[in-house]
Order: sequence, then C-alpha cells, then structure tokens
Amino acid sequence: MRGSFKYIFWIFCIILLFSCKESNEHKDKKVFNINLDQGLTSIDPAFARNQNAIWMTNQIFNGLVQIDSSLQTLPCIAKSWQVSEDALTYTFNLRNDVYFHDDPIFKNGKGRKVVASDFVYSFYRLIDPKVASSGGWIFSDKVKDKNNFIALNDSTFKIKLVRPFPPFMSLLTTQYCSVVPKEVVEHYGKDFRSHPVGTGPFRFKYWKEGEILVLLKNEHYFEKDEKGKALPYLDAVKATFITDKQSGFMSFLKKDLDFYYNVDGSYRDDILTKSGKMTSKYKGKFTLTKSPYLCTEYVGILVDTNLSIVKKSPLRQKKIRQAINYAIDRDRLIKYLRNGIGVAATSGFIPKGMPGFDSLAVRGYAYNPKLAAKLLAEAGYPEGKGLAEVTLNTTTTYKDLIEFIQGELTAIGIKVKIDVSPSASLRDLMSKNHVNFFRGSWLADYGDGENFLSMFYSKNKVPYGPNYTAFYNKAFDELFEKCYYEANDEKRFELYRKMDQMVMDYSPVVPLFYDQSVVMLQNNISGYSFNPLSLMILKRIKKSAT
Repeated sequence: MRGSFKYIFWIFCIILLFSCKESNEHKDKKVFNINLDQGLTSIDPAFARNQNAIWMTNQIFNGLVQIDSSLQTLPCIAKSWQVSEDALTYTFNLRNDVYFHDDPIFKNGKGRKVVASDFVYSFYRLIDPKVASSGGWIFSDKVKDKNNFIALNDSTFKIKLVRPFPPFMSLLTTQYCSVVPKEVVEHYGKDFRSHPVGTGPFRFKYWKEGEILVLLKNEHYFEKDEKGKALPYLDAVKATFITDKQSGFMSFLKKDLDFYYNVDGSYRDDILTKSGKMTSKYKGKFTLTKSPYLCTEYVGILVDTNLSIVKKSPLRQKKIRQAINYAIDRDRLIKYLRNGIGVAATSGFIPKGMPGFDSLAVRGYAYNPKLAAKLLAEAGYPEGKGLAEVTLNTTTTYKDLIEFIQGELTAIGIKVKIDVSPSASLRDLMSKNHVNFFRGSWLADYGDGENFLSMFYSKNKVPYGPNYTAFYNKAFDELFEKCYYEANDEKRFELYRKMDQMVMDYSPVVPLFYDQSVVMLQNNISGYSFNPLSLMILKRIKKSAT
C-alpha cells in the first residue's frame, strides 16, 4: 500500500507542477515542454545510441568537454588539458566545484564531488564486456585496457592511447563519455537506465515509460552565463511520448509543446512551400529554423569484384556508377519530395556543416543527363540497350525517394527494379555485403570528417565495420592512416578532401543530399542552441510569459 500511495502522490505532484494553464500558483514556473515521438529506451549514457537518449542524457550528465554551435571543443568538467608531443597521452585538469545530483545512495543523501577516479570508472564501463555498452567503439581500438585510464589525484585524469587519433577531443564530447558515480550505478545495476544520477543542468525526477518524463533544475549546477548568472534558466523540462507525428504537431499548434522537431511528410506541404519557406498559414505563429545536420543521404553500390554478386552486376563498371551520379537531379528531389529541406550533395560524401567542409574543393556530381548518357554509351550500353535490369533496395520510409531515382535512371536507359524491405532486414543485408544497390544514410557521431571517411577504410570491413560498399583502395588507406599523425586541423582537412575526392571518382556511393534539421519553437522561447549535430542543449533556454 505504501508503494501505491507514493505513486499516487508523485502523479499528483507532477499534475500540480505542470498544470500551469489552470493554476496561477505555478504560472511563474518556466517549464520547457517537448515530445519524444520515437520513445526513450534508456537514460544511461553508456547506452546513448539514438537521438532521444542522447538528448535526455545531455540534460542530466556532463563530460570532460562539450561542443559549441560550430562544433568546437570547449571545457566542461575539465577546465584545461594538455596533449603530449607524440599525441598519445591526454592529461585533463578537473574543476573542483562539480557535484553529482543528490541521491539517497550518497552520504546524507547529498551528491558528492566529482573526482578523477569517476572518469576511470565511467570510461572503462564503456569497454567492460559485462556492461555491453553500445558506446564500446569509443575506446575499444584506442586504449589497451583499463590501465590506460589513470587518476593521478582527485583533480588530474590521464588517458593513454595506443596510437594517435587527432579527432579524440571531438570524440570525448559524445554523451557516451559522460561521468557517472560508481556507487550509484552499482547500487541500481541495470535500473540505472531509469534512475540516472549525473552532474548536468537538470536532475532526474520522474519517468513513466511511454507517458511522461520530468527533469527538474539542478540548483547546484556549476556553469554560469557570461554575466555570472547560474545556469540553467528553466525550472523544469517535461517530455511526453506521443508517437503519432501529426498528433504531436497538433499539440505544438495548441501550444502544449514549446518545441517540435522536423517536419513529417504527412503535413510537410501544410507548413512549408516547395522552396522550403514557411507557408503564410503559419507565419508569425511560431518560429521555424533550418540548419545543417551532419547526415549524408546516399545510394550505395557494392564494388568489390571478388564478390560473386558484383561479378554479375553491371554496376561493377565505374562509368555506369558515374552515369548514375550524373543522372539524378538532386535539386528537384529536394524541392518536390522534401519541400526544400536539405542541400544537394554535389561536393563529396562529407556533409555541409562539418568543420573543414569546402563546397569547391571536392568535385562531386551535378545534374548532367547528357554526360550520363555519354558515359553509359562509353560503357557499351548506348541508351541502356543491352544493360541488365538492376535492383535498388530500400525501406518503406524512403520508397518515394527511390521511386524518384528510378524515374531519373529510366530516363537515361537504366532499368531499375525496387525491392522494399523492413529496416532491420536491409541493415542485415548491407552488413553482409549481400546487396548490390541500396539506399543508406550516415549520421555523424562526432564533429570530424574522419567519421564519414571511415566507411571506406579497408579495415572497416563488414560485419564489424561500416564499409558497406566493399570499397578497398590502398592509396585511400594510406591517407586515412596518415591522418592519425596529423595534428594540424587544416592539414588534416586537406587529407580528408583528397580521400573524399577518391571516393567521388570511383563512385561506390551516390550522395543525394546533406540533410538539415528543422526546429520549430513557440515565439516566447529564446536561447535555443543550433548545432550541426542537432544536439539538444537546454541550459540557456529562456521562456517568457505569453
């Protein structure tokens, strides 16, 4: 009975706190209302593998470092750091004013200070086979074992790498690298996923899975704004879990939500014109912002001629792959299928918004059907005569996009059959190099072009790596490995561009567009941070009275 009473009590408290429209008593509370339409599987940073988990983890936890709006690495719990001359040792100097959120597991229920040994525990946890973290790749090939994480004293933490990795600081900004308290994690065990304790601007209060999540302001948060005022500005964050996108958007229109992310196809025409502008129907009612999102949508082509399915495929010929690249009008695709959301991917595989991106430095493929036809003829198939039909694999979600590509290729004489599979089935086929021609997308884990080029590195063979096109090139591999020893960003970016050009020339992929995020906010919301990783940062959000 006591458990039932506590449950009813908390439900009552939550209703009381968040019924701002009905209650004058709480109208001064600044609550940021969002909807997570794809659910939430965990709030443990060791399992922050999808967007909603990353978003919520970022409110509750901190790491050594963090990103700004241009993906630069900034101090967080680490106030400074040094990198050894051989780029193998990173030494972090920690702040002494960072405390974990209060929890009954701590002495007197008060959160204790974060120390260097907490990072030893948190980072080893990612590669501990008993934990089976989805973030194991962060350190698995970069450190030898637990002994490479070292607490020299309470305020000095050291990491030793087995080989240089220049994007390492960028990698440490991921939510996987958040600090967690050992005693709390070990007390709750697997239930830490729903009882998270971190150091972030908001502390966990309540989560009824599939219904509501409540985070409250961390009154003891260590970060301050430029004027010395304590962050965060909000009193609370409330998330609902309306799975139907149209219903979620209606909640936003009714102002039950302060934030809405992305525009679903079912109501895209209602909000956006074909050129990507807000329709007159909604002008002035809320703000809509499009910004770069580090995701490249593409069509992949299997190119390793040692594979039996490639030996029989006409796509084994480079000129046919290049003809496909030239045959697609990416601007028209973006205009009519996506209402202007996205940028035509004509400058390589690394997307716009990534540090080092240069639209003129890498020559991709602009729409040129005449050149496509010429290449097809040079390959021995004028107007597609004698060319065998090819099968393009996709999922239901992207069927309209693939049908558009089918039409473009048919226009130059390439006959295309579409095969629609469930997402999990297609991913499985891709991870075994069992499909010749497939739709894919690559979303950045961190803000460095190496993340995208890793798809073409020979040692990243499937099923353990993401080389879904079986692109193996010795010159590419040599440049990729050379990047490990280039600490100068600009020189490394130049190497990235050379590798990207190699990929474009050989054409194992057909980049379609660099994606954009679409964020809608109520007019009384300010301070939202837009960044190319689409990372939700709420500590500087301000909500004024309506």
